[in-house]
Amino acid sequence: MALAERIAALACETLDLEVSEEILTVTISRPEVLNALSPVVIAELRRVFGPLRSELGRADETGRPDWSIRGVILTGAGEKSFVAGADISVMRGMSPAEADAYTAEAQELTSWLETLPVPVVAAVNGFALGGGCEIAMSCDYIFAAETASFGQPEVGLGLIPGFGGCVRLQQLVGVAAARELIFTGRRIDAAEALRLGLVLRVLPDQAALLTAVRESLRLVARQSAVAVAAAKRTVRAAQALPTDQGLELERSAFTACFGTEDMAEGTAAFVEKRRPAFTGR
Repeated sequence: MALAERIAALACETLDLEVSEEILTVTISRPEVLNALSPVVIAELRRVFGPLRSELGRADETGRPDWSIRGVILTGAGEKSFVAGADISVMRGMSPAEADAYTAEAQELTSWLETLPVPVVAAVNGFALGGGCEIAMSCDYIFAAETASFGQPEVGLGLIPGFGGCVRLQQLVGVAAARELIFTGRRIDAAEALRLGLVLRVLPDQAALLTAVRESLRLVARQSAVAVAAAKRTVRAAQALPTDQGLELERSAFTACFGTEDMAEGTAAFVEKRRPAFTGR
């Protein structure tokens, strides 16, 4: 059974899973609490993204790599909220040791999203606050509806961002803007998030949002899976490097592409003026 079929068949209490046109849509579905992140939600997201990270692109018993999922949409159920944050009603009773285990699992999940070999796009409808903003920031890019809002309000609870907000927010919007947003806990709308560079595109409503994300990932699915995976690894790794070291890393990754079947097929198809038939090898 292909990985896509196994993932789509997972029984989840807080997630809706759908695979269509090689795109997996993961919808966090706790509308009664604005899709807040509870330990159960984190555990179920880990059940989905753990196998994706370790098995996508791996050869099956026939020797063919499994690229049955070429992109992931992460969104929230309903129009009010993507994820309104961590579930405070659960967190308030945690001991420091329990909080450490909770944030460790959440941080590892965000790292899995970053290192998945296919793009993950956050489709943000409504609130993306606290842990919701942090989950969105660990995706490759964010598309938002005009009604979306973002923020890291943890200081108002006597806390700080714990799922990567202190790290990723400054990478996306700059150090000063990240400090101001974290220190004040203020909420920003989609227009300001776009201006700051937190959001890539803003769409008029939820339907247009999901259509735009699917169109983006359909374009990805037409490309070489091994090339997209290599590009994602290289862009992420180069973020933390000085320019000269980043260029060296890029050269190494570029050169490695010349040993793939997809490079041979892609260049041949270009010369022959036809659409390439990539195999993901």
